[in-house]
Amino acid sequence: MKITVAHSPDSDDAFMFYGLATGAVRMGGVEVEQVLADIETLNRAAVDGRYEVTAVSFHAYAHLHDRYALLPHGASMGDRYGPILVVREDRHPGRTSLDALTVGVPGRLTSAHLTLQLYDPAFEPVVIPFDQIEHAVVEGRVDAGLLIHEGQLTYASKGLTKLVDLGEWWFDRTGGLPLPLGGNVIRRDLGPETMRQVSAMLHASIAHALANRRAAVAYAEQFSRGLDREQTDRFVGMYVNQLTLDYGPRGRAALERFFAEAFDRGLIPGRVPIEFV
Repeated sequence: MKITVAHSPDSDDAFMFYGLATGAVRMGGVEVEQVLADIETLNRAAVDGRYEVTAVSFHAYAHLHDRYALLPHGASMGDRYGPILVVREDRHPGRTSLDALTVGVPGRLTSAHLTLQLYDPAFEPVVIPFDQIEHAVVEGRVDAGLLIHEGQLTYASKGLTKLVDLGEWWFDRTGGLPLPLGGNVIRRDLGPETMRQVSAMLHASIAHALANRRAAVAYAEQFSRGLDREQTDRFVGMYVNQLTLDYGPRGRAALERFFAEAFDRGLIPGRVPIEFV
């Protein structure tokens, strides 16, 4: 049986799948093919049900939970950190409202975009590939940019300044919950037994990386887009941790709160049941 596992070409996702990529983790009778694409591309592919297992934004999951089930591991959550909204240092001094600002966002189905809508919906989104948003702000093509991935560590070196860290904002307003950003999901038509077997294999891959951190970070560095080894290790640690191995009570409470607030604000089409394989 062949299973396609799709994830982002980023250092944190590469770290999670280190066990699979190196062959250290296998499942008898299952051939795994990895597909790499940016998160918004994966979100759109999941709407079409293209891959058996895929990383998706939790925002996207609100539109496809009838077809995919949540895996109990692989989540990326910002524990008092997360997507950062930045502007040029010489523009918008003291600005707090997003009213009439054009904001570069990494995709309409990303959780970063949904969280910014929860924070202040008065902006005009402009979809830009995530790795070009910093440049768009520097060049003045948009007023502000919503940074995910490595940009959260490098924006100051580009002459940009932070308006808000959405992970800090969410943590403070929810009494200490992490910000749910993305997770791994599996197609329901595989059936319960196969879903459980694949889930165990993916959990083993994450656990293997955490147990062999030095080698896994070295592998992940090739996907880090300019970060050095120390920065890669820091970034991986932000998004691959105990919440990644298992959501736990805090992670599940955070996800329930995230979906509930989005539904109450009319930002997702319906209530989302929190069901794990």
